[in-house]
Amino acid sequence: MAEFLVIRIGKDINQPAQWIVVDDSNECCSSPVIGSLSDALTDMAERKVIVLVPGAEVLTTSVDIPIKGGSHFLDALPYALEDELAEDIDQLHFSSGIRRSNGRIPVAVVNRERLSQWVECFRELGIQPVSMIPDNHGLDRIEDTISMLIAEDQVMINDGTNVEIVMQGINPSEVLSVIGAIDEIKLNRAASPTMSKNVLIYCDAENHKKYQDDWLVLNNKIEDLTINLLKDGVISQLALTAVTGTGINLLQGDFGAKSEYSRLFRSWGYVAMLLLVLGLVGIATKTTNYYLLKQEEMNLKHQFEAEYHQILPGTSSVNDPAGIIGSLKARIDASDTPSVFLQSLEQLSWALKENKEARIDVISYRAGVVDILLTAPNVLTLDRIRRVISENDQFRASIQSTDQDGEKVNSRIRIQVNGI
Repeated sequence: MAEFLVIRIGKDINQPAQWIVVDDSNECCSSPVIGSLSDALTDMAERKVIVLVPGAEVLTTSVDIPIKGGSHFLDALPYALEDELAEDIDQLHFSSGIRRSNGRIPVAVVNRERLSQWVECFRELGIQPVSMIPDNHGLDRIEDTISMLIAEDQVMINDGTNVEIVMQGINPSEVLSVIGAIDEIKLNRAASPTMSKNVLIYCDAENHKKYQDDWLVLNNKIEDLTINLLKDGVISQLALTAVTGTGINLLQGDFGAKSEYSRLFRSWGYVAMLLLVLGLVGIATKTTNYYLLKQEEMNLKHQFEAEYHQILPGTSSVNDPAGIIGSLKARIDASDTPSVFLQSLEQLSWALKENKEARIDVISYRAGVVDILLTAPNVLTLDRIRRVISENDQFRASIQSTDQDGEKVNSRIRIQVNGI
């Protein structure tokens, strides 16, 4: 039976840490300990080390990228999330988890310099963690259940699907309101008395007493509320989930474990060299095929754009040819894809006819959603365009972003079929 030493650090890595020994059968093998990181060496022995870092410093989100895991997927992540991040992507490190049942892949984003500080601190102590996980990922995700853990001055919460955040300086009922959980539960209950989410809360005795007024509020709003007291502290609950491997390991890509290749070559000699040569030949073949396929893809894309621009002049680029073709096929009942693209463009043309100062820069279509990048003289014009499109009961339009560029405004408007 394998045992793990799970260490939880705080915002200041020089402050006392918490650790506990657990095994892979979800049993605690020791009591929690608080002390300096160097003291944790006495409990490390031959055990593998898992480090829980402050979840408040790690952004957790999810993406739907049609690329399998690996280096190509990690390379694509920064560009897929660039619009959602405030920091420069070159200053951030991206890690991914296991694809979920809804098709989305969980992603953790952390400042590279901060992650380097954590890694370097453990390296100086002679500790090489097998994984480094945001501590809120130690809160188990349960289907149809909102899970919450109160630790120090922060609240960790997930809704069993895609919401997975840490909030500070806020009480539990406010957190549920922020993520829309209380209103959602009330609406579901109005629709059907049997449709209500469970809420599971973990806290220690001190916080249980601190938020006793909150428990009264939640008991009146939530049908199934369970509060579990943590007798051995927060680390005991987080560690049991962390060893199952469900959290996102930040030690990927540049921060992943490095193999000792020289020792492997000494042990295996010619076998290792032969495998290396075969691998290089395979990579060279795949690279050549990839290059040829990319060239053919570019040729087909240029051909498609030339003919598409003849049909719809004024568009500057085509981001999703497959989506456009699907929409065109739907117009003649040649596809099951909803016939929305051309119809939405027709509605867009009416809006632009009434607001001639605006100019379309890019149109893209995917999965029934049309995104338009356009330039307008002001935000008022953008809002008029949005309202004209939405006047058609079939569609709704929303302004996704605006960016002032001199005397003009660059914006992204999204058109979707009502009900999606």
